[in-house]
Amino acid sequence: MNEYGEFGVIGKSVPKRDGKVKATGEAKFGADFSLPGMLYGRLLRNGQHPHARILNIDASKAEKLKGVRAVVTGKDFPGILYGNFGHTRDYLPLAIDRVRYLGEEVAAVAADNEDIAQEAIGLIEVEYEPLPAVFDPEEAMKEGAPLLYDHKPGNLSSAANFGFGDVERGFRESDWVREETFRTQSIKHGMIEPHASVGLWEAEKVTLWACKQSPYIVWRQLAMALGLPPSKVRIVQTYVGAGNSGGKQEALPMDLCAVVLSKKTGRPVRFVHSMEEVITIGHMRHSFRIDAKMGVKKDGSIQALKMKAIADGGAHSSIGQLSIFLLGMFSLSAYRLPAYRYDGYRIYTNKHWPGALRGHCGPQARFAVEALMDMAGDDLGLDYFELRKKNALKPGDVTGNGFRITTCSLTEALDKVKEVSSWKSKKGKLPPGRGIGLAVSAFPTGSNIMGHTACSAMLKVQEDGTVSLQTGATDVGQGCDTVLPMIAAEVLGIEAEDVSFAMIDTDVTPVDPGTWSSRVTFYGGNAVKNAAMDARNQIAEVAADLLEAKESDLIFHKKRIYVKGNPERGMELEKAIRHCQNKLGRPIMGRGTYNAPAETLEFATGRGNLAPTYSFYAQVAEVEVDPETGKFDILNVVTAHDGGRELNPMLVQGQQIGSFVMHQGQAVFEGIERTDGQVLNPNFVDYKMVSSADLTEDLSFHSVGIPDPEGPFGAKEAGEGAAAPALASIANAVSDAIGVRVKSLPITPDKILEALKQKG
Repeated sequence: MNEYGEFGVIGKSVPKRDGKVKATGEAKFGADFSLPGMLYGRLLRNGQHPHARILNIDASKAEKLKGVRAVVTGKDFPGILYGNFGHTRDYLPLAIDRVRYLGEEVAAVAADNEDIAQEAIGLIEVEYEPLPAVFDPEEAMKEGAPLLYDHKPGNLSSAANFGFGDVERGFRESDWVREETFRTQSIKHGMIEPHASVGLWEAEKVTLWACKQSPYIVWRQLAMALGLPPSKVRIVQTYVGAGNSGGKQEALPMDLCAVVLSKKTGRPVRFVHSMEEVITIGHMRHSFRIDAKMGVKKDGSIQALKMKAIADGGAHSSIGQLSIFLLGMFSLSAYRLPAYRYDGYRIYTNKHWPGALRGHCGPQARFAVEALMDMAGDDLGLDYFELRKKNALKPGDVTGNGFRITTCSLTEALDKVKEVSSWKSKKGKLPPGRGIGLAVSAFPTGSNIMGHTACSAMLKVQEDGTVSLQTGATDVGQGCDTVLPMIAAEVLGIEAEDVSFAMIDTDVTPVDPGTWSSRVTFYGGNAVKNAAMDARNQIAEVAADLLEAKESDLIFHKKRIYVKGNPERGMELEKAIRHCQNKLGRPIMGRGTYNAPAETLEFATGRGNLAPTYSFYAQVAEVEVDPETGKFDILNVVTAHDGGRELNPMLVQGQQIGSFVMHQGQAVFEGIERTDGQVLNPNFVDYKMVSSADLTEDLSFHSVGIPDPEGPFGAKEAGEGAAAPALASIANAVSDAIGVRVKSLPITPDKILEALKQKG
């Protein structure tokens, strides 16, 4: 920033810096990485029983196959459970005594090539004793249902129970009370790049090269599962071909098998999932049954909201404790609520397990809450916009459970989408089959609820004035490889291309919580800004002596340092750095950290502040439904976003588009289909995802926020949050078009036709 308060880098639409190497094929993803002498691994998966006891594993035939170098089973590991939370850890690298879903890993091989490895796993013989299985979470909760874990009565994986105010009194004092049941489905991230890793166990040091969105989570989990100190584990990040906020967050059996097979063979071992494995194995969106009850007065003021959610947790906990908690958080996050109650239960079933996915339970929560808001408006004769504005959170509000709302432009966002969407001229006036829907949401800028939340950054200023930046942040497509260098460049008065961005190597880069919860620009950006300021202050101390000026009067701009008000009295940045390093022997190394203000939120009570700040969204979708076929098209979507100052508007818009399109798929046709635990659509032919043919060209996004004082240069969340209103705005538009509500996802033609039939 110059002396007139103008930014040199921040606010520019800079293309994502890895775009060229990805477009040309130069980028090396996990499956591209190889080492001399590398072997190829494959996993043997349980393909016989959704639930069974393992009686015996005979790998003798596989071990004798020419080209097979090693075979491992669960007994080759220490038998240590690993996972995200101490009280829910239930992973083993390979099953030992029991399999709990079709596809669970039971053995692995390393061979000279992939064909031999594939042949070898077919030679491993496993003897099973079938056990009763359960596939529906509501059935799994009942007394007498088969238990996946003997110490987990009722198949309870995790729960969240909290609230505030007197909910029953709120309902009694309401003029309108309504309770409805909503259902959402399980969907997959749909990553084009498969999971891939190369493991090497050498000289008592484990190294894993892998496409992970949170390498330090994998670092900790590998150390945990292998019984090693973290200093003996190294994770090196490759390019990540998307993770969609959760798909590549944790250590997988393939990672652990790669390093243990390497230990056995003395050679590096690579695993690459097939696309069928990518779609069917773990890390998918939770499906929910949500019972939602709302009470509202005639004037539109909400008096009480009560939510009960039952999630299908599959066979493992993964990050499910956080997931079931967050649905309750997202249900209360946009409106002023005097009374609220949430009871959420994540239940084990004999299916592949879900975890985090973009928006992490926010879209499901808003799908239910925003439907009730429309129902209240219809029954009470209230305008949808005025109803929401009356209850919208405002700057300075503190929610009943302790969310501290700092900057908030939700009301302005509502005004903006109403204007741009031409709502006034469309609502109730569209041709038959056309409908328009509104939804709002809020999203945290980095959840402050994990054990490790702080971010760190280090940078080295080179003598030519360029900067080498290291953080623990991972770019998974959101653009931190571009935005974080922009922040450093702005502070030091150089160009963004003068700042290199190092990919993660846990032996070198700062430890970091990972890429999740839309935290990287805010937390990592503040750390980078502080590191750059540290370096700047070191340079300024020397430059002040050379220029005979006060440090506080120095301006860093366009690769120069000059005295405020006198641009001619200055020097080239490069000259100052050379003087520091070559004359004074003072290399310029900047260090910075950031953590949210010390005010965490408790899982047990739901009380506290979820994040240092929150972003807000309002969205209007317009659809057209064919009453003869039940098919509908999305005609246009308008979104207003309060995300503080946009550091790179091009990347923000890209994130907004990506979030909406991904959730358009969940709203319209996506979903994992199963029978008795067997996935019926395990490929991209049968698992339908949104393609370019499904997109509307009329997507517009509008920034309405003000700079946030806590964010780096005023930035807030601008990635996952756009996912949260999408399901609700589309569903509300369909309801407006056909005059009846579909309360389960996806909203398929058969559901629309059935709803129209029941409506008569």
